[in-house]
Amino acid sequence: MKKNYIEIDGKRIGPEYKPYIIAELSANHNGSIDKALETIEAAAKCGVDAIKLQTYSPDTMTIDCELDDFQVKGGLWDGYKLYDLYKWAQTPFEWHQQLFAKAQELGLTIFSTPFDETAVDLLEALDAPAYKIASFEIIDLPLIRRVAQTGKPMIISTGMANLSEIEEAINTAKDNGCTELVVLHCISAYPAPIAQSNLATINDIAKRFDVIPGLSDHTRGTVVSVASIALGACLIEKHFILDRNDKGPDSEFSLEPTEFTTLVNETKAVHQAIGVAGYERKPVEEASMKFRRSLYFVKDLQQGEIITKHHVRRIRPGYGLAPKYYDDVIGCKVLQSIKRGTAVNWELITNEK
Repeated sequence: MKKNYIEIDGKRIGPEYKPYIIAELSANHNGSIDKALETIEAAAKCGVDAIKLQTYSPDTMTIDCELDDFQVKGGLWDGYKLYDLYKWAQTPFEWHQQLFAKAQELGLTIFSTPFDETAVDLLEALDAPAYKIASFEIIDLPLIRRVAQTGKPMIISTGMANLSEIEEAINTAKDNGCTELVVLHCISAYPAPIAQSNLATINDIAKRFDVIPGLSDHTRGTVVSVASIALGACLIEKHFILDRNDKGPDSEFSLEPTEFTTLVNETKAVHQAIGVAGYERKPVEEASMKFRRSLYFVKDLQQGEIITKHHVRRIRPGYGLAPKYYDDVIGCKVLQSIKRGTAVNWELITNEK
């Protein structure tokens, strides 16, 4: 039987396990390694499962060019030249060893999104336990091939991708040695509008591609992430920042520590609440059974007296016969004297009217 989970750094990710929560550092260090280290410490305190980096340099992302194609127009980063944006947002290669060491010191899993083969080489040297493919790179099949060949678990975001592009990415990963794969539903807008979240896609991803599904969430707040758990998401990726007032490339759609703690706790609670389909009485309900309605004598009766509608009512508590026996009881005789407030049971009455 095929297992229904993958494993990263000893933690299982799948429908039967609590949601796996990734805090995305991205550019929220604002160019300061000290802030990056502080952010990792804060993420660990929030109870996340992993901290994730993005590994690139401006030169591995684009070229320094003034032509119109290389200018950002509209959105959060309007007016930036691509090269300058990535220069601002990068997590320098030379930081990685120290960031990995800090996370490992805290017992926190750390891995990254590589944006080219040189990033994969760096992360392999650091023994990264998993890899993430960003939505923008889902069409970079040579990169996916290289990552898959590491044999490590992979997480692929699907933002902007159509069905055939997703299929190509998944097939490329599997054909090149990836046996443990999570595919994330994603809307690549920053921030993404809640009304366009289309969380119903999560379950379709799982069924259509036979993979573990999850969500890369760029909406503001926690509601979309929490709701996604009820729709089958097993992994949540969300941007993490110490303080949105610091501003930065990703600050507008990032969560602060208090919010991230809420995310961790509420996604876990939703997963617990889902449980399994069933109609048996739950153990916690047993104590409430006495407050259901049942049949009680509400008048004193003498031995041999015939029970009428004036003698019996369907009331709380629930120690008597079930209300469905009301009509069966009416017209029967009592076998002994009855005191008002006695629960009706078959031992007290005749079976014949």
